Amino acid sequence: MAFENDTEEKQLDRGYKIPENAPIEPEKSGSKRFSFYKIFFFLMVGAYLIFNFFQVPILTHLGQYLVVQDRLEKADLIVCLAGNNVERGLATIDVYRQGLAPAVFTAREELPDGYETLTTKGLHYPENRDLLVNLFKEADLPDAALINVPGIVVSTFDEAKLVSEWVNQKGYRSLIIVTSPTHCRRAMLTFKNAFKGQNIKIMMLPSPYSGFNPQSWWKERKYAREVIVEYQKLVYYTFKYFI
Repeated sequence: MAFENDTEEKQLDRGYKIPENAPIEPEKSGSKRFSFYKIFFFLMVGAYLIFNFFQVPILTHLGQYLVVQDRLEKADLIVCLAGNNVERGLATIDVYRQGLAPAVFTAREELPDGYETLTTKGLHYPENRDLLVNLFKEADLPDAALINVPGIVVSTFDEAKLVSEWVNQKGYRSLIIVTSPTHCRRAMLTFKNAFKGQNIKIMMLPSPYSGFNPQSWWKERKYAREVIVEYQKLVYYTFKYFI
């Protein structure tokens, strides 16, 4: 026993630490990982509950943001944007009949694949613009009021560029843009970008003949898809053209 005590004293003098009887267990990383997942789980559940509670106001705001409607005044030109001919065409007819502008601008859209083959075979298939013009003529809009300029558009950006060239050539100062409700925000930003630095008044008219409802669009697949695609395009246009 004295020998053992002497050994312990010598070990202490030399700075050695005598190990305790109980073994030292390594730290368990699993407990920290579990805590992280638990916190993450509760955050996700909280976010889900908050979204569900505010779901209707959030989705309604997303739908309302896309719709831009201005108070219409007399203008030099009505621009009926290509696509969704029926709803946009009917709204254009109303504006023209109200005497808000003396002319209507419509652009030709990109032709579908195989269209040239139709002509070589002597077959006729109407373009989208042809269908729209026929609608205007059935509504008794005069041919002189229907403006068609050379060029084919494949996007809203192309359409705005084509309109701006025509407007500058004619010296027009005000436009009424007719389009679908979900397309209004992007169309407005695109046309303002096309006329940047010019004193051109742009008034937006979302077609009242569309079935889109900002307060319930997510309940119908057609309009849910429209909103999702429109926001994708809005982001794309923002980074490519607006910034």
